[in-house]
Amino acid sequence: MILAIDQGTTGTTCFVFDEQAEPIGRAHREFTQHFPEPGWVEHDAGEIWSVTQAVAGEALEDAGVRPGDLAAVGIANQRETVCVWDPSSGEPLHNAIVWQDRRTAARCEQLRAAGHEPLIRARTGLVLDPYFSATKIQWLLEHVPGLRERAESGSAFFGTIDSWLAFKLTGEHVTDISNASRTMLCDIASGRWDPELLEVFAIPEAALPRISASVGPLGETRPEMLHGHRVPLAGIAGDQQAALFGQACVDPGMGKNTYGTGSFVLLHSGFSPPEPGPGLLATVASEIGGGRAYALEASIFVTGAAVQWLRDGLGIIEQASDTEALARSLNGNDGVYFVPALTGLGSPHWDPYARGTIVGLTRGSGRAHLARATLEAIAYQTVDAVRAMEAACEEPLSELRADGGASANDWLMQFQADVLGVPVVLGEISETTALGAAYLAGIGVGLWTISDVRDAWRERRRYEPQMGEDERAGLLAGWADALARARNFLESAR
Repeated sequence: MILAIDQGTTGTTCFVFDEQAEPIGRAHREFTQHFPEPGWVEHDAGEIWSVTQAVAGEALEDAGVRPGDLAAVGIANQRETVCVWDPSSGEPLHNAIVWQDRRTAARCEQLRAAGHEPLIRARTGLVLDPYFSATKIQWLLEHVPGLRERAESGSAFFGTIDSWLAFKLTGEHVTDISNASRTMLCDIASGRWDPELLEVFAIPEAALPRISASVGPLGETRPEMLHGHRVPLAGIAGDQQAALFGQACVDPGMGKNTYGTGSFVLLHSGFSPPEPGPGLLATVASEIGGGRAYALEASIFVTGAAVQWLRDGLGIIEQASDTEALARSLNGNDGVYFVPALTGLGSPHWDPYARGTIVGLTRGSGRAHLARATLEAIAYQTVDAVRAMEAACEEPLSELRADGGASANDWLMQFQADVLGVPVVLGEISETTALGAAYLAGIGVGLWTISDVRDAWRERRRYEPQMGEDERAGLLAGWADALARARNFLESAR
């Protein structure tokens, strides 16, 4: 059996999968979101670990797994989020800075003005944006007293969430290539930390983890850290790459969208670094047995997080599933659009100065309009991302494989197919991020092969487009108008 840890932005979910890759145990808990200043987002890394450790135990108990029954552990994680800790005590030295955090937007502008973006784009496949890890690490080095000296002397370790969990589980300071490719510090062609980029960001390599393949002997869990289990940590991938793998998109030309806190469209692009089109990213999908797969990616920052905001920020719903009935209660959107740029805009716009905007309100607008506008915005942002990807590939998408929490929303999936104009397809297992982590770990210990992954995927539900072209064009035109009003908001307000 395989324990898959899916460490996400708002919570941790753990699954136990049997030898047929069927889930037989599950547990989930949310953890605290910290917003110390506008545009800043932090997590307590210690809380993430304690929640993950507890949820892993609950999932193992749910599946009836005893020490000796477990074959391996796999990790999928929220990407780009930066942790820093003391390697001797294993305690965090600062809150983790989350991928959504925009505090380094001005620093990115300085680096852009200094002419560093072409180098970053060429080496990493990324754009110069606060989303990625490098400027977060630089901010910590400059703002936490004594941290630079500790980092240079080896008494402070940096890492993304996979590194933090791997260290707590095994004592190893390691990251996999898919996560390293999201830091803005890794040459994705060579798979190594890039000396020129480390110099640009003034980050000591001694504080960074070693880069490993996505499968293999990445460490061995310490029994006291995993409820008595001493097993290989045999698979790691960033959550979106893990979902791509879990959707069995293991061949070039296959793509998926994961509807989570944000939404992420990935297209397997082959085994050499692709040339990303405007607004897109090139990233490492995984590395298995010496074969490094790459992907084109469109990263949308706020989708499910907008639904969470309706619940926690506005209090107009009690749970995320309430949005479906509210959306269905209306015959149309009545001209109400919500651009959920709550932490700026990602692909294909890359505007850290955009902010959330609601347009078209009247006295007749109510919570149903806000709920529907939020779901519609998830679909519209996906259309923008897919259109950019189609332009880069010069080939239209034939279908979109979908997963993640919001894929359970029947209204949203149908609306997505309608405004995209192609079928949206769900696999038998919706939690494909955890499944991908399990597959990688299973491959790492010889339980499965890539062919097994390819052959195991099964379709559960298909949503065919039902909307006419004129209605689709009208809705997308309204979205484009609302989007223009949200763009560059902070700069325009100065």
